[in-house]
Amino acid sequence: MSTHAKRERLLLADLLEAAGPEAPTLCRGWTARDLAAHVVVRERRPDAAGGAVLGVLKNRLDRVQAEYAAKPYEELIQLIRTGPPRMSPFGLKQIDEAANTVEFYIHAEDVRRAQPDWSRRELDPVFADVLWSRAERTARLLGRRSPVGLVLRRPDGQTAVAHKGTPVVTVTGEPGELLLFAFGRQDAATVGVEGDTEAVDRLRTAELGM
Repeated sequence: MSTHAKRERLLLADLLEAAGPEAPTLCRGWTARDLAAHVVVRERRPDAAGGAVLGVLKNRLDRVQAEYAAKPYEELIQLIRTGPPRMSPFGLKQIDEAANTVEFYIHAEDVRRAQPDWSRRELDPVFADVLWSRAERTARLLGRRSPVGLVLRRPDGQTAVAHKGTPVVTVTGEPGELLLFAFGRQDAATVGVEGDTEAVDRLRTAELGM
């Protein structure tokens, strides 16, 4: 049975292929080629990928990612489609689902929503619930950089506290949109934002995400 992560992986590869290597993305300063290289390095070069969180490895990550970005674009797309190499932890279904479902969903939207003719994707209820479950579990981590109190709320009223504090801003939307907002794509997310005007402005310009 196809997993959510596998489906999102293939969708991301299709979107990258259709957009072309020089297409813009929502990732600041990255073209589609840069984003494709990031995905491949994350799965295939753990010796460098740690630079995303460990400053001591940042130069190594930049160098390795530049090397991959220089590869033929079609090769990068194929590497994304075929998935991680043998013996990679990402090859285990449970780890793939936990680590890649949201990662690939966000990056697929990074490609989709940077195009001038993009249209919003309607998510099936099961997948929406999966995304909400991830949002609930990681809310505090996603909201740790918020300059104000932050509550994420689904249209049905379910809530998750992403950051304690005052004043409080409540962001309401479908799970996928809430994740986009919480991962720093505030301008691209289709959400409602309620709260003190100054607090809302600070939240909309904050560098959110992990």
